[in-house]
Amino acid sequence: MSLRLETPRSSRRATVTLGEIFTSLFGPDAPVRFSAYDGSTAGQRDAAIGIRLATPRAASYLATAPGSLGLARAYIQGDLEVDGVPPGDPYDVLRLIDDELNMRRPAPGEAMRWLQGLGLRTLLPPEPPPQEVRPFAKMGLKHGRGRDANAISYHYDVSNRFYEMVLGPSMTYTCACYPTDSATLEQAQEHKYDLVARKLGLQPGMRLLDVGCGWGGMVRHAARNYGVQVLGVTLSREQATWGQARLKAEGLDDLAEVRHLDYRDVREGDFDAVSSIGLIEHIGVKQYGAYFSFLRSRLRPGGRLLNHGITRPDNKHAGLPRRGFIGRYVFPDGELTGSGDIVSAMEDAGLEVQHHENLRVHYARTLQGWCDNLVENWDECVAEAGLATAKVWGLYMAGSRLAFERNGIQLHQVLATRTAENGESSYPLRHDFGV
Repeated sequence: MSLRLETPRSSRRATVTLGEIFTSLFGPDAPVRFSAYDGSTAGQRDAAIGIRLATPRAASYLATAPGSLGLARAYIQGDLEVDGVPPGDPYDVLRLIDDELNMRRPAPGEAMRWLQGLGLRTLLPPEPPPQEVRPFAKMGLKHGRGRDANAISYHYDVSNRFYEMVLGPSMTYTCACYPTDSATLEQAQEHKYDLVARKLGLQPGMRLLDVGCGWGGMVRHAARNYGVQVLGVTLSREQATWGQARLKAEGLDDLAEVRHLDYRDVREGDFDAVSSIGLIEHIGVKQYGAYFSFLRSRLRPGGRLLNHGITRPDNKHAGLPRRGFIGRYVFPDGELTGSGDIVSAMEDAGLEVQHHENLRVHYARTLQGWCDNLVENWDECVAEAGLATAKVWGLYMAGSRLAFERNGIQLHQVLATRTAENGESSYPLRHDFGV
C-alpha cells in the first residue's frame, strides 16, 4: 500500500516556479546566478557564483529542513550544485549567503501557495544522506566510554590517507599558531607544538602525558626536540596505529608511545606535564569537573597542564545544536562553551591558572590551509573517501573558517599548575616561554 498526496483539484491551476520563489525570498537583484530543474532562473546572470537546484529532492530537503541542515543535505547528495568556487571549498558561497543573501520570511498563505504549486509531495522528507549520523541515543549513555569511542571513530577513522592529503605532512588536526604573516601551515603547526612545549616547561628527562594525542604530533615533537618521555593516548585505533608506526620510523619509539586507550584508563601518574590539544570538545561540559580532576591526578605536585580547545565567545550557552550540520555530520556529541567555564572548571578541580590566550584568528588561517590542501588533492581525496564525504569535509572546514573569522567561535589555550597546599607551584615569577 502506498501513500499518494494529491494536490487539491481547486488549486491544480496554481503554478509557481522555483525562480519566482527565489526572487520573492531574496529579491530580484540577489548577487548569485540561480537556476532550477524546472527551467526557471533568478538573480544576476553575470554573478560570479551560481547555485542550481538540480532535482525535486533538493526542494524537499530545503522545505523539510530549513537552514543549514537542508542546504547541507542537498549539497552532499548532489541535488544542489554550486559553480564559481573550487571543488571542496565552498567558502565564498557560504560568505555570500552570510553577507548578501538576506531572506525574508514568507507569509503563511504565500508559503502554502508555493507548496501547492510545487506539489505537496515536497513536504515528504527525503532520506538523509548516509553520511549523516543516526541518533546516538541507542548507542549508550552520552559521554559513556562506548559511545565516546563510537563518536571518535566516526570522525577520525575516515582514512589515514585522506587525512594526510588534507592536513599535510604534520598530520595535525588542531589549530596552528602562525609566528609570522608569511608562515606556511607546516611552519605554524611546528610553532604551535613548540609553544605548547615551552609553556609546559619541558626539559630532557621529563615525562609528558598527551591526552587525545591524534596521530602523535605533540608526542613526536616533545620526544624529538626536548628529549622528553611521552605517552600519547587516543580513542581512534587508526590514529594510534599510524602514530606508533611514525614513531618507530623516526627512531623515537624508545622515548615515546602512542597508545589506543581512553584517557580515563591511563594508570601511570606523576607526570611532569599534561597536554590536552583538541580533546575537550569531545568531553561534554558536564564532565569538565571529572576531566580536569583526573588530569590533575596524573600530575606531580608543581606539574603543568595545558588545555587547548575550541570555545564559544561567551559563557551563556553550552553544547552544540544536536540537530544541526556539525552535530549530525562532523562532531556527534561534541560540546562547546566559553573559556570562562573552562577556567572555572580547572580552578574548581584544584588547578591554578597561570596563563590564558585566544588563538581564534590562527584557527581561521589553519582551516584555510586545510581547505587549500583539499582543493589541491580533490580528485585523490574523492577516490579515497568518496565524493559525499569529501563534500562534508569541505563544507565543514569552510563554514568553520567563516565562524572563526566572524568571532562565532574561538580557540583558547589555558595553562595551569598543580600547586601544592603550601602554595609552591614551581612556576617562575614571569612567563618564560617567549610570548
